[in-house]
Amino acid sequence: MSHNRMHWPSLLCHRRLGGPPAAGVGPRSEFQRDFDRIVFSSAFRRMQDKTQVFPLAKNDYVRTRLTHSLEVASVGRTLGVLAGDHVLRTYPEMSASGYLAADFGAIVAAACLAHDIGNPPFGHAGESAIQSWFNATEPGRAVLARLAAEERADFERFEGNAQTFRILARLGMPDNAGGMQLTCATLAAVAKYPRPAHLPFEPPAGISTKKHNFFYADRERFEAVAQAAGLIGRRAGAGLWCRHPLAFLVEAADDISYCVIDVEDAFRAGEMRYAEIEPLYRGVVSDPAAWTKAGAILTDEKRVEYLRARTIDALVAEAAEAFAARAEAMLRGAFDQELIAVIPHAQALEAFRTLARERVYHSAVVLNLQSPGAAILGELLQAFVGAIEAAADGSPPPQARAVLEFLPGQFLGADGRPASELYARVLAITDFVSGMTDSYAVALAARVRALG
Repeated sequence: MSHNRMHWPSLLCHRRLGGPPAAGVGPRSEFQRDFDRIVFSSAFRRMQDKTQVFPLAKNDYVRTRLTHSLEVASVGRTLGVLAGDHVLRTYPEMSASGYLAADFGAIVAAACLAHDIGNPPFGHAGESAIQSWFNATEPGRAVLARLAAEERADFERFEGNAQTFRILARLGMPDNAGGMQLTCATLAAVAKYPRPAHLPFEPPAGISTKKHNFFYADRERFEAVAQAAGLIGRRAGAGLWCRHPLAFLVEAADDISYCVIDVEDAFRAGEMRYAEIEPLYRGVVSDPAAWTKAGAILTDEKRVEYLRARTIDALVAEAAEAFAARAEAMLRGAFDQELIAVIPHAQALEAFRTLARERVYHSAVVLNLQSPGAAILGELLQAFVGAIEAAADGSPPPQARAVLEFLPGQFLGADGRPASELYARVLAITDFVSGMTDSYAVALAARVRALG
């Protein structure tokens, strides 16, 4: 088997990280089991109270991380089935071996469902707030100064994608080797950025090196996934891998969903008028019959829903065709761009993203709610890192003991004490803080504040 090329049978690996061999019994595939394990996890449920764009929104139509993830999974399943159909027509011997297009769809759907599970409260502002506390405050910098460079990078560049792998592979079921024990195929497909934080980011090295997907503490688990799925190493022994081809579909499903749907949310939140967004739909949907039908819809709200669906349908078809044209290059690690950048309507989709960036992500309603929310995470890090360090020193003052009463036992050692290593202690606190819902973070900060 060639070492400079990936192979689909390995990429569809049924092996479960840290778990027993796949049973392969019954009509439900191992990848469908992955999807169900994610749905029933506590980390997934918490996404119902985590910001997508509009923090602590009062409008119940506006999406949360949970509804966004469900929508991305729906788009991803379709993309995966279309991609699987192409792969099985290209390699008919795989069909003879029992592989189905539905297997591809199930892997992509499960990976999409989990793709945001590690995001902290308050959206990307929360991610920035955690980075900022470590990089820009005196207590944060003091912690970094005591860590090795490989450990320090995890906090300097705190990344929701890396926290996602950590939840799936460790924290989701902490008593299990391999956490939720998902298949290596699904875990590899989740990883849009299969690299650690501490290695240099060398532009222009491709989209998959833009961020990172695992912390230094989880490097051996990710390496086990990469080896099982047969990912190509970018450099021998460097801990850098080429993407699983299905990760491009996970990224495309996310990009199509948030670009189109965040604009719809802004319209429903009263931040944009229909007349402003209709030209965006016209940039993608050219079928006259669709516009005749849209014209007969009585309300702008329902018209936007209809046009959003037609827009996503068109973009999904184009992304699937783009995947088919580049699948062989992906297997060689020779393609490393966003799929949506190479579809016919790439510029039209970029117009959605540009409008969202200008009028949604930077709008006063979003920034006015994100800023205080993000500041809360700094407060929580200050309190809990300070308290756990005081406890590690052996004689914490009463206030530190009171703060630690709020810390669940799973973030301490088996004896109920902080870990002996600084890196493990601080990682436990970022696990705790990043796993909070928006509302819980607000409430807990108030309780900690009340301690004086």
